[in-house]
Amino acid sequence: MVDKWLYFARSRYLPARCVLCGAPGSDGRDLCAGCAADLPRLDPALGQACRRCAAPLPSSSPGAVCGHCLRRPPPHEAAVAAFRYEPPLSRLITELKFHQRLHLARLLGEELAEAVAAALALRADEAPQVIVPVPLHRARLRERGYNQALELARPVAARLDIPLAPSLCERVRATSAQTDLPAGRRRANVRGAFRANDCSGVDRVALVDDVLTTGHTVAELARVLKRAGVRRVEVWGCARAAAPG
Repeated sequence: MVDKWLYFARSRYLPARCVLCGAPGSDGRDLCAGCAADLPRLDPALGQACRRCAAPLPSSSPGAVCGHCLRRPPPHEAAVAAFRYEPPLSRLITELKFHQRLHLARLLGEELAEAVAAALALRADEAPQVIVPVPLHRARLRERGYNQALELARPVAARLDIPLAPSLCERVRATSAQTDLPAGRRRANVRGAFRANDCSGVDRVALVDDVLTTGHTVAELARVLKRAGVRRVEVWGCARAAAPG
């Protein structure tokens, strides 16, 4: 709560400062032009990521699909990530997620919104009706005090004018952190962890998370939503790790 008030006061009364180098911010954001240019972006217009899972591709064309998704298509139809999960971007996400630097959520969320807007402009698919942040279990939420996926989703929803629906899904079973587990155990770890609530009238959903790694968490959520009647699910993440797992 204190961090939120500090961010509000700073954004209202103080000039923007780059969160990476301390120089004056650019375009009203807490990121200077030089550091912004150095971030490890994934540009959908250049085909730098898989259309289905957002895994980075060495070089391709817009709409390309990686070999992993060709062999085993995920349950969601599309994915967008703003960045590769590499320094210095990875440090910002760690600070947001584990060190209560909530002011970073607005900056990272705005960057994600720009990447999503660019991706949506490249394809003819209808935009999602609602945005659902990947939920935390209530025990983890009490421990952390906030859901970083929800904080990231707020500026995305505002920029794209798509309603937030954080109560559409809930995490009903506490799970181990996916990063603490080998890749082979991650799918089992999240199986049965989520429940969809009333999805009446909801046809298209976008899931928002901070980092997309093996994709098992968002895949399980997509399966749950589709069993509840949702037709199309896409995934939006601030960053994407290199390997689909």
